[in-house]
Amino acid sequence: MSNQTEPVIIIGGGLAGLFCALKLAPRPVTVLAAAPIGRGASSAWAQAGIAAAVSEGDTIEKHVSDTVAAGDGIVDETIARLMASEAAARVHDLLGYGVPFDRDLEGRLQVSREAAHSESRIVRVRGDMAGRAIMQALVKTVETTPSIRVMEGYVVEDIVTAQGSVKGVVARSEAGRGSQVRLASSNVVIATGGIGHLYAVTTNPPEARGEGIGMAARAGAMMADMEFVQFHPTAINVDKDPAPLATEALRGHGATLINDAGERFMLKIDADAELAPRDVVARGIYAEVKSGRGAWLDCTEAVGASFAEEFPTVYKYCRDAGIDPVVQPIPVVPAAHYFMGGILTDADGRTSIDGLWACGECTSTGAHGANRLASNSLLEAVVFSARIAARIGNEGEAFAGDWSKGSVDRDDLTAEADTPAMTRLRTTMSASFGVIRNRTDMLEGLKTILELETGNRDTAFRNVLATAKLVAVSALRREESRGGHFRTDFPEVRPEWQHRTFLTLADADGSVEDMREVA
Repeated sequence: MSNQTEPVIIIGGGLAGLFCALKLAPRPVTVLAAAPIGRGASSAWAQAGIAAAVSEGDTIEKHVSDTVAAGDGIVDETIARLMASEAAARVHDLLGYGVPFDRDLEGRLQVSREAAHSESRIVRVRGDMAGRAIMQALVKTVETTPSIRVMEGYVVEDIVTAQGSVKGVVARSEAGRGSQVRLASSNVVIATGGIGHLYAVTTNPPEARGEGIGMAARAGAMMADMEFVQFHPTAINVDKDPAPLATEALRGHGATLINDAGERFMLKIDADAELAPRDVVARGIYAEVKSGRGAWLDCTEAVGASFAEEFPTVYKYCRDAGIDPVVQPIPVVPAAHYFMGGILTDADGRTSIDGLWACGECTSTGAHGANRLASNSLLEAVVFSARIAARIGNEGEAFAGDWSKGSVDRDDLTAEADTPAMTRLRTTMSASFGVIRNRTDMLEGLKTILELETGNRDTAFRNVLATAKLVAVSALRREESRGGHFRTDFPEVRPEWQHRTFLTLADADGSVEDMREVA
């Protein structure tokens, strides 16, 4: 039984971590974040919104059906139904925290439609500003909640366990460059986000490089579905890191994809053309870019003069890059965007280690299967972080003192440039475990990961490499193409692979030994 007055430790200052902290109030919580809360989070950059069956004519069953279809045969339907059924309640929680979701003239939540959704069910803020608005509202609420202590600039390096249970964490201050601190707790929540920054082209912030996943794996936690990486089809191709995103809502609005000859190439690939599932569109764009024909998102007719008002974030990205999307098509390229795999959890966010919980993109709940349905990511984060809080419980008293003043609260915690080793890893992951994969390239990529592991002495990078190795081994094991995992040497879906995959770091290391001769 955990100590009710002992702080729950939450690793990560994005949507999942902050929502969990707020739901735990007045239970004492310590949030450890490498960057200022809300800033190093992919959630803040999410343009579309939250999927929820809140409009007339939509139902939870339709939302579940769309989720299952997008997940390409391996969604855990029970989990998907639980998530969809709690969506409306979590949206109302966010309204209570001050998120200004768009409403129609009659005051009802305004919803839009995205690819692979059968109904309009995306709850948005000013078109493409949902992520930013949600994070601003949560950060503001966290800052005025006395039970939440925020420690910014702390990189957690290790989960401390004894006899199979969590005992606390080891972190390093000054964004991983300072002294080591140990914090005790029998409840630790990992909410560290995804793995996009493992790839050379990504829409994710530098903090999203899989450290939390690798840390949990090193502590012995079970992982799931590590081969499934979603590449957003339409990152804006202007040589920026991270790559700015042209939201899927633009295609929902009627924007078309063309090559340099002006041909709508998606028409030949899928009946739904631009609104086909993300993995299909990503491969279509990837093929055009690789062939030298290039790919552009043409919004000139579908959006035109109303671009700045309807999609202010994308408009600013384009103008900053010298593109006028009102009259010019936008150059696009697929980018690592979302991770369907991660730390295996149950319906309440429990991992395989007692006292270790996880929520958000670092997890694999089974809700997304092989390919996440658009705008289910923010939904998953709030649903399962709330379930963790309910399970841990918020009994007990708040902190005796003003713990919120324990926050480091520094503005100069900027991410450092990638080390040569990190740059090599990112190049390798894109080349070997990207939009299109094959055994030869993946074995070569695994070989590089093992070389980087051999020469490494940095604990944080050790966590990163553990995650990369888990992705590599899982991708090599799955000998078929499904969802976000596409292999040219196994281009078809194979019925015997219609299941989720599970492995520990020890399993992965065993597989590496078996493959080492070839790799």
